Amino acid sequence: MAFDTFDEGIALGGLRSKHEIKVLICYLFHSVRDAMSEELVTEAIREYELANFFEVKAAFDELVRGKNLAPADITDGEQTYRLTENGKMVAEQLESALAYSVKEKALRCALELLAAKKTLRENTVDIEKTEDGFRVTCRILGGETDLFSFSLYAPDEEQAELMKKSFLSYPTTVYKTMLALMTRNRANIDEALEDLYAQS
Repeated sequence: MAFDTFDEGIALGGLRSKHEIKVLICYLFHSVRDAMSEELVTEAIREYELANFFEVKAAFDELVRGKNLAPADITDGEQTYRLTENGKMVAEQLESALAYSVKEKALRCALELLAAKKTLRENTVDIEKTEDGFRVTCRILGGETDLFSFSLYAPDEEQAELMKKSFLSYPTTVYKTMLALMTRNRANIDEALEDLYAQS
């Protein structure tokens, strides 16, 4: 395989061929089976320094122009894309040419980024400055209404950010724990605490 890309910022074992980068992008879409933005795909590949940033963007643009990728919806203010039938053929026929470690790292990062975006869409945290500290309001959205919401006091911004991070890391566990407490369901309380300990 000829090296025909810039190699700045690429880790050992990364991709140095435009063809390989395009195959990896198609592989990601084929494996994730969901619409993704160019920004998310680029971040997934760059997280482990698998390819040069500018080469990834150039490869993405070529795939769109070549009708391997087609525009889908606009999600969270970003244009997303889906794999076309041509793109699926590329992924299915050529992905075996990529190193397993490259595919595994990029796919893991893409799935983590998608999960994080989904969490932010379904769960929100607002931090409001008050006279004596900060008010942290956490919400789990259920369609058009709040399924669950609560506010906590934080003495400083650092504590408020920690609360935000903790809630967004375990929103389901927080909800299950509070629901179990409010309904005084001992079995559900034990289950919620087990979930918490398993994630810590």
